Amino acid sequence: MARAKAEARCGGGGGGAAAAVAATEASLAEASLEEARLAEAAASPSYGRVDMDEELAAALAAEEEEAAAGGSDDGNPDFPTASLYVGDLHPEVTESMLYEKFSPAGPILSIRICRDKVTRRSLGYAYVNYQQPVDAKRALETMNFDMINGRPVRIMWSQRDPSLRKSGVGNVFIKNLGKTIDNKALYNIFSAFGNILSCKVACDEKGPKGYGFVHFQKQESAERAIDALNGMFLNYRKIFVGRFKSHKEREAERGAWARQSTSADFKDFDDDSDDEATFR
Repeated sequence: MARAKAEARCGGGGGGAAAAVAATEASLAEASLEEARLAEAAASPSYGRVDMDEELAAALAAEEEEAAAGGSDDGNPDFPTASLYVGDLHPEVTESMLYEKFSPAGPILSIRICRDKVTRRSLGYAYVNYQQPVDAKRALETMNFDMINGRPVRIMWSQRDPSLRKSGVGNVFIKNLGKTIDNKALYNIFSAFGNILSCKVACDEKGPKGYGFVHFQKQESAERAIDALNGMFLNYRKIFVGRFKSHKEREAERGAWARQSTSADFKDFDDDSDDEATFR
């Protein structure tokens, strides 16, 4: 039913989304039974009580500011740069290792791993600067989430328009994801709807936390993804996909709801898990 909905509302894009979801589900089939056992725990009252909008907004802001710091202006029609941000690096990855990995895509101008000014330890991200935007695009499309020194790396265009992040345009929030849905799986599902600026599943020391965000280049892509995927079942979980809301927006909604409700109603609202209250 959900796939039929996607195809009906998105035309060709919906079909691509359904295919992407099907491929992801197939690759995760071995973990399906485990996901079913985890679903009950994830549905407990404590699930999602963390203030997710602040945490994700902070992560997105930090990531895109890091990415913007290494940008250049090289005339790519979609992303005006030939510089890539490479994140989630193992601390022992070196510039020479990155050169060996990325040079097959095309001539490289420079590679820089960002390090702590005092300890000189890697901060976990780097910039790979190509001579030509087309080579940078090739690297992003063919190497994103490849393993380097035992870790899958996330690649993004290094230059962003900061006003996009501040406006919230194209930013989508996803919750109730299974533990086996990682950055790559999320990217594969949502890339069917348009160019992605950033894609991240929230994690802690125990692994994925069950929610994340996708920041599209265009608002239209975000709207198509929400329309097609909200309510779809993925590995026995009904996922929520909606517009990402800032802390300020949420506080305003809480205040308006409280003024229009009885004190008893407001108590029920407050007892809701934080993410449920945000998106009802």
